[in-house]
Amino acid sequence: MIEVAVFGAGRIGKIHAGNVAAQAGVRLKSISDVNHQAAVELAAQHGAQVVDVEQALRDPAIGAVVIASSTDTHADLIQRAAAAGKAIFCEKPVDLTLERAQACAKAVAAAGVTCMIGFQRRFDPTFEALSQRLRAGEIGDPEMLIVTSRDPGAPPVSYIKSSGGIFKDMLIHDFDIFRWILDDDAVSIAATGSCLTDPAIAEAGDIDCTAVTITTRRGRLCQINTSRRAAYGYDQRFEVLGSKGMLQAGNHKPTEVIAATATNVTSDLPEHFFLERYRAAYAREIAHFFAAVSNRTPVRTTIEDGVKALQLAEAAATSWREKRIVELSV
Repeated sequence: MIEVAVFGAGRIGKIHAGNVAAQAGVRLKSISDVNHQAAVELAAQHGAQVVDVEQALRDPAIGAVVIASSTDTHADLIQRAAAAGKAIFCEKPVDLTLERAQACAKAVAAAGVTCMIGFQRRFDPTFEALSQRLRAGEIGDPEMLIVTSRDPGAPPVSYIKSSGGIFKDMLIHDFDIFRWILDDDAVSIAATGSCLTDPAIAEAGDIDCTAVTITTRRGRLCQINTSRRAAYGYDQRFEVLGSKGMLQAGNHKPTEVIAATATNVTSDLPEHFFLERYRAAYAREIAHFFAAVSNRTPVRTTIEDGVKALQLAEAAATSWREKRIVELSV
């Protein structure tokens, strides 16, 4: 039995806590959050106890921690959990600075503990099926990846001010998709951006729409377009163009019913937001994490993946701010 402490009782903490509680051979023992009432409510839902972080890390019965607290706490909690010998699952990003993320990776390596970063899109059944078919050679050698990633609406400006910016907060997932799907290294990145949906975002020093082009060591291209506003729902698509064809991964809908009448043909809008769209992915990634801990096998999204995605995010932010192509060492 693996006993688990969850740090964070907010929106994503609730998702992870529910998935932890559903795992065979796993017990959700404790919840910690600076919002005591939120922790109490989540703990009551799953029969867990409320403790502070220090208590959880000192508890010899705790074998793993799930870090779902605010981004500015991730690095400290990773390092403390590693020092305590706990297996670690941490939401993205590792940190808002590359230096601290790299320090976390060193701490994890020195402690020899399992550490998985929450890039749940790799566990989405549709995206994973595309990846498997690509690697099986169905469309030959991949040459271009085009990623569309659009939210139905921006988060509160108060969140944006502390998020690290759109490249670290939102595109971090798209940079991981790029690395996973093309299995190649970036040698240059060019990023542009605008604030088109809410002037308050610009006043907070951020942008809400981006266009990014990445060139890889093998000469492949990746284009990523993102927006904080898609009136029709959560838009998550990508396609890979290869030497023998193309593979596409489209949006998920609540149902696949199509209605055709004399006046129009209609279908459901895409799932509303990431909690719905990636419901299965969140469950599958937590199951993978505990299987890896139990069987002492490698995880599919490592802390090194987190560091490399953050490196791309920082390069993109530099490209946007300085209006230039940023060259990357490989």
